[in-house]
Parts: sequence; C-alpha cells; structure tokens
Amino acid sequence: MTTTESTDQTRAELLEQLEWTRKCTENLVCSLPAALLDVPWHPGVNPPLWEMGHAAFFYEVFVFNLLDGTPSYDPSMDDLWDSFHVEHRDRWNRDLFPGREKTLEYFNTIYDRVAERIRTKPLTDQALYLYRYAIYHQNMHVESLIWCRQTVGYPAPPGTDLYRPAPGNNQAGDAVIPAGEWLIGMPGESERYAREDFAFDNEKPRFTVKLDQFAISKCLVSNRQFMAFIEDGGYRRPELWSFGGRKWLQTESDVALVHGSGEPLYRMPRHPLYWRWHEEQWQERLFDRWQSLAPDAPVTHVTFWEAEAWCHWAGRRLPTEFEWEVAALGNRPGESFRRFPWGNAAPDEQCADMNSRSMAQNPVFDFPEGDSPFGCRQMIGSVWEWTNSQFFPYDGFRVDMYPFMSTLQFGDHKVTRGGSCATSSCLIRGTYRQAYLPLRNDVYTGFRTCSLEEK
Repeated sequence: MTTTESTDQTRAELLEQLEWTRKCTENLVCSLPAALLDVPWHPGVNPPLWEMGHAAFFYEVFVFNLLDGTPSYDPSMDDLWDSFHVEHRDRWNRDLFPGREKTLEYFNTIYDRVAERIRTKPLTDQALYLYRYAIYHQNMHVESLIWCRQTVGYPAPPGTDLYRPAPGNNQAGDAVIPAGEWLIGMPGESERYAREDFAFDNEKPRFTVKLDQFAISKCLVSNRQFMAFIEDGGYRRPELWSFGGRKWLQTESDVALVHGSGEPLYRMPRHPLYWRWHEEQWQERLFDRWQSLAPDAPVTHVTFWEAEAWCHWAGRRLPTEFEWEVAALGNRPGESFRRFPWGNAAPDEQCADMNSRSMAQNPVFDFPEGDSPFGCRQMIGSVWEWTNSQFFPYDGFRVDMYPFMSTLQFGDHKVTRGGSCATSSCLIRGTYRQAYLPLRNDVYTGFRTCSLEEK
C-alpha cells in the first residue's frame, strides 16, 4: 500500500469514527423528549445537553485551538462547557445553558468543521493523534450518557437488544497462568504513537513485570453466584468486609431514583444497587423497567467493597491489574504484541458485549470468540472489572496533552479493566485503565476472581 493510499484509508476510518460518534451522541440525546433532558441531579451523571456541548468544546480546544489557533465558536460559553471551570451542580442551571436546538446547532457545526478539516488538511501525526484523542474523549461521554439513563430510570438507548441469543458453553473453573516475565502497557515513545500505538498517558510507558503462577476464573462472577452470598447473610456479616467496606455498608444513601420515588429514600446497602426482592423473586432494574434477574448474567453495578466482601466469603481474591492484563493478553517480551484477548482485530459483536447492545444480560459463558490465550472469557466488554490495585502512574509517567486525563484520580481510585457493555468498541483495548472510586456502583462494574492458592 502506498503512503497516499494509507493516508486516504486513515482519513476514511477517522471520518467513519467521527460520524458514528456524532450519530450515537445525537441518538442518546434526541431520542429523549424535551422534558426528560432536565435529568434529576445525581453526583455520577451530567445533564445530556451539557455532555453534548462539552464534547464539542473539547474538539475546539484540542483540535482547532491547538492546530490552527482558531477562536472559539462562542467565547462567552467557554467556561461553562469546560468541566474544570463550572461546578457540577451548576450544570443543572437552565439559565446558564442553551436549549436543545441551540446546543445541537453548536454540536453539529463543530463536528462539520472537524470532518472538513480531516478531509482537506494534511494528516500529520500530531493532527491524527489529536483527532483520535477528541473522538475517544467523546466516546467516554457516550458511556456516561448511557449510565445516566440507567441512573435516572430512562428508556434503554436506541438499538439496545436485551434478548440476544447466547451461544457458548458453560465455562467453569480457573485458568492457570504460568510464572514468568510479561509485558504491561503501551510504549512511552513510539513513531506510531498516533496509529497502532495510540494510548492514554496512564497506559504508558510499557514495562516488564515478573509474576508468580496464579489461577484466575475463566468467567465473571454471575448474578447466581452473588445471590448465594446475599442469601448466606453476606451483607449482615461484618467479618467479611474490610474497614472501608464496613464503613460503606453502614452508610445510608438515597436510592429514590432507583425506585422511582419523588421523595428521598435513604437505605443502607443490603444487595446490589439495582436489585430488589419482589413477588418472591430477585429482580433487576434495567433502565425504566424491572425484570426477573438473569441468573447467569454477570453481576453488575457493584462497588469494589461488595466485590471484595464476596471474595472473602468465597475464599477468593481480586486480581491485581497486572494479573488481569496478563490473563487477558498474555504478552511476553520478544513476541508479537496483542492488544485484545483474541489478537489485534477491533472488537465486534461476536467477541464482546459493547456499544450498548446487550447491556450485560448475556450469560458469563457467552462470547466464546473473545476468549483470551488462556481461555478467559469476556475480558473485553460486559462489565468493567474491579482489580485490587490502586490507580497510580507507571514509572516514567508523562502527562498527556490533556493534563487531567489521569492525574486527578491517582491515589484514591481503584483500577478497573476491560470496558463494559456501555463502552464504545473504538475506545477500548486490553491495556486501557479506568479509575473509579471504590464506592461507585452507578457505573457498569463487575468482577472476576483469583484463587488464594498457587496452582
């Protein structure tokens, strides 16, 4: 392939990703009636129109301002679309922000300008890197728009199919990972930094780690397995919980949005956030409806504390993030580097539950085509997997072009890996690190475990 052909193909791929991201965002916002755009305040979500305006603003700052020195579309709005200049609660102030029509006009104007720039300007490595960074940033907000619908009890996103057939055979037991040296992360310096070696700052620089042999579950912990913990009094047995877990367990939180209550409804946790015991069965709330719990689906929307307590009950432990990455990718020094469990091809619907298709309703043994080299299943998609690792920078860390991508989360957040059913497939790879506070359960988090014994 000539350089010109390669550049033309890259342009086409960028334009396709940009348009997919635009349409996905528009569908998530415009499929809601105007009255539902004013979502109730919640610390884990943002108003959908603010998410849309913020995404367009990010393109302005990190594409047009950096590459062209172009002035803002509306300088009076710069501080309001910037997440570090407007308080979270102020994003609900309707007097400060335009309505849907004006926000859509701004959003589409910026997207049209980005598309035109991709088509007509030289595709330097710097430009390609910035385009991809901005597109991926927007896809992070696509995921937050999806969990916003779940948080406030809105209808499922357009295109969601909760009844996908589930191929695959029940995959019980552990995969044994041999002792040895393994590669972790993405290159810190690479001539291909804008292409196949694109990564965010917290994934870099790549290094070698020595691990002892360990055994990790081939499948995620299922609803059925977590149900057994509840029915054995797991939430009433403080000895199963760490100090932080006991503090969380003894703290009331307002679950009014979960149950559609117009008044505050304070309860201490006794089961996963979106579960209830109703009509002699466990039910789970998916978006705007309650349904019977799917026993073989992965347990979802659990905190780190709940995952940790389940491990204590089951005589297991959470993996470290390095163990997780080795089990998912199996990259060794001197061998071809794998970005996904199955190789280097981008995720598709046969390999992983992503792009808000099945919303983690398929069994933990589904998606066999996405198996890792060691036979671990659903390590990409379905749920973000809690690890036992604190979110710290790798040795040699350098801040990215967006200085707040990682630095604000270092120290007090836990590392999750693998992406979720709500993650965009263009965003994820096996080295990707997501950071959440251990008490988060509004996001799509679940877990798999390791044996306490060396195999």
